[in-house]
Amino acid sequence: MNLRLGSTSIGLTRYLTLWTAVVLVFAIQHSLSDGLHGQSWPFLDHLRWAMIQWYTWAALAPLVFRLAERHPMDPSRRFRGLGRQAVASLVVTFGAMIIGALASTLFEPSGFFEQLWYFIAQHFATGLLTYWALFAIQQALHFHAEKARREMEASHLATELAQSRLLALKSQLQPHFLFNTLHAIITLLDEDTLSAEDMLLRLSELLRAFLEDYDGQEIPLRKELDLIELYLGIQRVRFKDRLTTRTYIAPDTLDCAVPSLLLQPLVENAVRHGIGQRVGSDVIEIETRRDGDVLCIEVRNRNSTLSPDPIAPAGHGIGMSNTRLRLKELYGNRADVRLDMLWPEGVACRVRLPFRELDAGDEAPEFSAGVAPA
Repeated sequence: MNLRLGSTSIGLTRYLTLWTAVVLVFAIQHSLSDGLHGQSWPFLDHLRWAMIQWYTWAALAPLVFRLAERHPMDPSRRFRGLGRQAVASLVVTFGAMIIGALASTLFEPSGFFEQLWYFIAQHFATGLLTYWALFAIQQALHFHAEKARREMEASHLATELAQSRLLALKSQLQPHFLFNTLHAIITLLDEDTLSAEDMLLRLSELLRAFLEDYDGQEIPLRKELDLIELYLGIQRVRFKDRLTTRTYIAPDTLDCAVPSLLLQPLVENAVRHGIGQRVGSDVIEIETRRDGDVLCIEVRNRNSTLSPDPIAPAGHGIGMSNTRLRLKELYGNRADVRLDMLWPEGVACRVRLPFRELDAGDEAPEFSAGVAPA
């Protein structure tokens, strides 16, 4: 059974235990004080008086909490609340004295008014202090609950803002990729109709995967690899025997969580800045491995170079910039992406992010690459 103290709930047994501890502390204190002054009142008398005094306040505490909740010490109405609480403290404390006097007459030979005068003289100041102590406890609990509520709201707002940013970044990738792929298909229409049709089939499969009813930001690496295989199939059709693709995937990384559409812009950059701009053939390599608590992903091409001019832009456009921003939003400083030169020629894009396997409930819906790779 729980007892309501304003907006706070406490078990009745625990509540009575706390007040019983107060009763025992004051009974022992008064008994020791009387012993030091040469008086010899029985301990049971001290215990009875303490029970009358403090169990009365135990009964009145819910009322004090309600009054404190109804007339709080808000900054906007501080003086009004203080005035009302001052009046309430006097009234409630005087009520506690009346209750104590009535209970005491059951055990003492003196009358009610004598007991009331005794309680006012001996316990009124302590009663006022008790009222304000209960008021302070209620205010502290209220402020703590309000702080927790505001922190929760701020956390929800920050999460919603981060999700909005991630969705905006993700939404920029798909039109960018589709524009480049459609441009490649249009280029092939006059040169190789069959290859253009093959690319359209692969593109339709990719679009179906993009439009799956899944709003999560992360998918298992194995599904990301399925997506990138569709994209690489399109590029192999486009560049024919000039383009070779290789993958080196550690089996223990296949179920690791990665941002959806992580690889596609990185591979697209490798194609565009390699074979897309330079003569000859090219090799695109994708490698994944686990390094402790870190997932390492590399996308390499063997036919490009980084600009030696530090002022020149990185040349990797929306793909690299969005990848950096998405990793920062999702993982903070625990993830990074960088470009390195390869020897004797080529560029490697290296991504490091926290290693975390997705639970079955977190995974995106299944899709399959319906077109066989070229």
